[in-house]
Amino acid sequence: MAAYKDLVGQKITKVTSNPGEPKTGQMWYNSTDGKIRGLGIVEAWASSSNLNAARRGLAAGGTSTTGLAFAGQGDTDATEEYNGSGWTIGGNLSQVRISTAGCGPNSAGLCFGGNIPPVTNATEEYGGTSWTSGGNLAAAVGYLSGCGTQTAGLAFGGDVAPGIQTKTQEYDGSSWSEGGALSTGRSQLGGAGIQTSALGFGGYISSPTQVTTATEEYDGSSWTTGGNMNTARNNLAGSGTSSSSALAFGGLEPSNSAKTEKYDGTTWSETSDMATARGRLGGFGSQASAVACGGLTSTAVANTEEFTSSTNTVTAAAFASGGSMNTARAFLFGLGPQTAALGAGGYISTFAPTANSEEYDGTSWTEGNNLNTARYGISGLGTQTAAVAVGGDTRPPGTQYNNNSEHYDGSSWTNATAYPVAIGFVAGAGTQTAGVIFGGAVPPYPPGRTTITQEYNGSSWTSGGSLGTGRSGMGSGGTQTAAIGFSGDIGPGASTATETYNGSSWTAGGTLINSIAVRNTGGGGPNTSTTDILAAGGPPHKTEVEGYDGSAWSTRPALALGRSNLAGGSTSSSGVVFGGDSAPEVYTAATEEFTGETTTANIADFTTS
Repeated sequence: MAAYKDLVGQKITKVTSNPGEPKTGQMWYNSTDGKIRGLGIVEAWASSSNLNAARRGLAAGGTSTTGLAFAGQGDTDATEEYNGSGWTIGGNLSQVRISTAGCGPNSAGLCFGGNIPPVTNATEEYGGTSWTSGGNLAAAVGYLSGCGTQTAGLAFGGDVAPGIQTKTQEYDGSSWSEGGALSTGRSQLGGAGIQTSALGFGGYISSPTQVTTATEEYDGSSWTTGGNMNTARNNLAGSGTSSSSALAFGGLEPSNSAKTEKYDGTTWSETSDMATARGRLGGFGSQASAVACGGLTSTAVANTEEFTSSTNTVTAAAFASGGSMNTARAFLFGLGPQTAALGAGGYISTFAPTANSEEYDGTSWTEGNNLNTARYGISGLGTQTAAVAVGGDTRPPGTQYNNNSEHYDGSSWTNATAYPVAIGFVAGAGTQTAGVIFGGAVPPYPPGRTTITQEYNGSSWTSGGSLGTGRSGMGSGGTQTAAIGFSGDIGPGASTATETYNGSSWTAGGTLINSIAVRNTGGGGPNTSTTDILAAGGPPHKTEVEGYDGSAWSTRPALALGRSNLAGGSTSSSGVVFGGDSAPEVYTAATEEFTGETTTANIADFTTS
């Protein structure tokens, strides 16, 4: 996790939800979840296990999980192998040396040149346990750089009598041959890449005082000028897989440096500093995953640091259109989840209830067998294959509430034990054999709003604890022993209250931001949570959506279509809503699917460290 110090110089925008299409480098504070976040490339060094022996002037090669460090002043013939988390001792070089160069992983490394003293042209190859002699360089050279592999290595720059050289040499696994010369001779430079796509950067261009920012790119035959580094330095390290993807870190400018820069083939840009400033260090890996080891501070050190770079992306939570129902309707019974939803009954036109029942598979709705009684203001609980539908109105408003109860088994509806009272617009939670129904509207017209709670065992009803506030048309969710009811119609007006049930009594919960008289959105089942639930829509044709975390409601992405008297079931990560009225006496078949926030790699949540 990144720290606040990483945000220095960044503009941070306060938002209530994560941006839908954030831009690379954008920073924001989400006041809903209380997190500071960033989108783009998150780059940082972190400490890893130290080398077994402190050393400076060492060489290194490999990847971030198969690395090799060898030679150097302090323990000049020693080799260590890196596995991504720690170092183990490998076979010693046949010759002690400093200011050498190398490349390759811990199973196929290459060491060439350096100072024994005197300066040497010797090459050694590592096979995973020991070093053996390879073909000699054309000339003895120290303070050079290199990159590539054991069978396709590259050596360039360095000190050779009588001075700094431009020479480039290519290795084929047995011998060296001359390649294209550097445009500018230099020593103590950094290098990265492969034999046919290499990068040389920084270093001395005249001994001993002139340090450069110059960069050169190699294509396998010749060097061309690249973009200058931001900071001139020598005795630095590098990592990377090509001339267009490299990292430069550490070095002397002239004091020890912690600076890190990355190259994109054209331009160097600064990124996160190392924790330990140092020169004459070793380095290997890629631009996105590098290792820095050893080096010189005031003395030789064994410090190892790992660099990671990851692209962080976030896709904001949102509702998107799904397949439409076959029959437009409002005041319907419905439950989720997104891939197994059920919708039944409802109002298809003024004073025209329907018995139609449909199932949703995440793509489209299929008509099933009808309810035994056409009705609207019906609700219930359960799943697509084991549902309970309770109550409702069969004629014009308030004239004929009923106590009908029906079971659905995934194919047909059958009459079940009647509810104790005639009722409509109830709320429910739980399963077909362990459910709870609460609240609702009771005759005569205009209806009263009841606090009644009834528990269901699959065959009979038993009184439970009463709601604190009588209301109808609530949203709901949970189980028989851990249910939630929220919002609803208190006649007249809508409630913002939330109550939770523990199997015997109701207690007050957080207050909604908006007064949303929902029709079972976020409830009915099979959403069994009382701490992760959404409330959506409501009169007059609202698009507002809120989420509940067990204690408080907060704003969530809005519906595309404003509507009231809808149905569905939703959590903060997945859900579906369907039906409802989108304008006075305009009934809809529209379905919207909800997908929660998704992330790629590591979303940058910042800490106080």
